Amino acid sequence: MSRTSILKLIGLLLVSLVAASADNGQPVTVKGFVLDSACAFTKNLRKPISADCAKACARGGSPLVILADNGTIYWPIADTTPASGQNDKLLPFAGEKVTARGTVIQRGGSNAIIIQEISISK
Repeated sequence: MSRTSILKLIGLLLVSLVAASADNGQPVTVKGFVLDSACAFTKNLRKPISADCAKACARGGSPLVILADNGTIYWPIADTTPASGQNDKLLPFAGEKVTARGTVIQRGGSNAIIIQEISISK
């Protein structure tokens, strides 16, 4: 076997190992507030200042996130390629406490959620 073939085989094995160890996601239910990502990080909020504030920031381009009751921030993502922004899906819930059901994917300390169902919490 040539050196090039061996290197290609090693590369293929490494890619396979990385793909096999990737977190394919876990089904979860997340309860928390929908607010803009800037406030979630820079203001250390436990909940949005107001629904109007969260909606204004979202309309200005700030991605909406779900700030869970335990402080975890979930970034809503699409499960399609090409991906699409999720603000349109979340805008009706901006500033509200919600229950979101979906699949969570963790990578590099970040938490993303592919939302299958979302509703205002009672």
